[in-house]
Amino acid sequence: MHLDPLLLSRLQFVWVIALHILLPAFTVGLASYIAFAEGMSFFTGKQIYARISQFWIRIFSVAFGMGVVSGIVMPFQFGTNWSRFSDATANVISPLLAYEGLTAFFLEATFLGVLLFGRKLVPRWVHFVAALAVALGTLSSSFWILAANSWMQTPAGYEIVDGRFFPTDWWQVIFNPSFPYRLAHTVVAFYITTGFVVLGIGAWLVRSGRFIAEGRTIMSATLWVLLVLVPVQIGLGDLHGLNTLEYQPTKLAALEGRYDTASPAPLTLFGIPDDKDAVMRSEISIPWLGSLLLTHSWTGQIKGLKEWPADQRPPVGPPFYAFRIMVGVGMLMLALIIAGNIMRRGSAFVTSRSFLLACQWAGPLGFIAVLAGWVTTEVGRQPWTVFGLMRTANSVSPSLTGLDVLLSLIGYIVVYAIIFPGGFFVMRRIIRLGPQAQALDAPVQSGRPTLPITSLPPGHNQGITS
Repeated sequence: MHLDPLLLSRLQFVWVIALHILLPAFTVGLASYIAFAEGMSFFTGKQIYARISQFWIRIFSVAFGMGVVSGIVMPFQFGTNWSRFSDATANVISPLLAYEGLTAFFLEATFLGVLLFGRKLVPRWVHFVAALAVALGTLSSSFWILAANSWMQTPAGYEIVDGRFFPTDWWQVIFNPSFPYRLAHTVVAFYITTGFVVLGIGAWLVRSGRFIAEGRTIMSATLWVLLVLVPVQIGLGDLHGLNTLEYQPTKLAALEGRYDTASPAPLTLFGIPDDKDAVMRSEISIPWLGSLLLTHSWTGQIKGLKEWPADQRPPVGPPFYAFRIMVGVGMLMLALIIAGNIMRRGSAFVTSRSFLLACQWAGPLGFIAVLAGWVTTEVGRQPWTVFGLMRTANSVSPSLTGLDVLLSLIGYIVVYAIIFPGGFFVMRRIIRLGPQAQALDAPVQSGRPTLPITSLPPGHNQGITS
């Protein structure tokens, strides 16, 4: 039995990144939500926001720890499995990843300690600033990681000397053609993902009957935010599609299932891609609509994959279906958020059992959309690691054997099968305890500690006073 090190290395990377990406998809948005709750606690003095913030801080700390462990593996793989890629792109990719560690990780890790343990040790304004710093750190991390990924998608600002990439203009390297669109689209996707998790847990808190005030506050704010973010994301997706049409036309052709050039092009709703014969079978499509949506013109041309040699075409099936899953999930999200905001009138959004259950079931939707979007982006880029310049087949480590990768893949599967369920169990326990069960340390104002909040009657809406 032949063990292909390239195939196994790709499967290993899929396993590692697919699980890891779930964590920043949650923590990036959650850090900003915690900063919002801390700000509301600081400026209004309402205890309910302090309870909500502490509740989410503990969940965030677990997810952050899991993200650190799984995140370390990814750059480690560059050296073990993808050494030729690392050697060729080190002068570009390494500084970007280094900036991510310097500006993001240390910022998050330092101020997360203040958030976790400093409520009674530092003034309230310092605790609020720490929350802002953690949120800024997560966004900074997204900035540098997506800059590196976007450069691989649309490389710019480089020269190739002896088979290695060297930066000639760092501004072009960082702000390459797809970066602004990918950054905005991804960060908003992370915020929406967090929003639906927060909404679902808020619905559970209401349904439990023990944390109605906290659950209502969580749901109310989140419904407003998602009412803005979900439509904005649809618009950003359209802009990102126009950018992909210009700079990665093979990817766009793959996710649209377009083998033959068409002008005007129909919008393919469903079909069965056949890469061998380069044809879409059992196709269901709407005439003209593809050109209108993708080019903003009724007669816009969409190039088909047959315009390129067969060895330069991405596989159609994964990005084609993943893109439709992503769009379908987005439509479900939009419908639920519109319904929820309509139900805000008369407080039906917290009294309707069916709506609360729908919110709970919708909690994982963002993760599904993020994974589908990742498949669309990364499989659609194939057969390249650096689009149009360096093939995936030429990026794998030359001395790697299939057995080596198989053993490490099994190891990663076993370890992740322990870490992720374990982390989920801890977070589930925190959620079941609820916001009121989280003991808040006594805050400090002007260096003088106050009475602990937990000494006050539970459920009473006291302010935090000095």
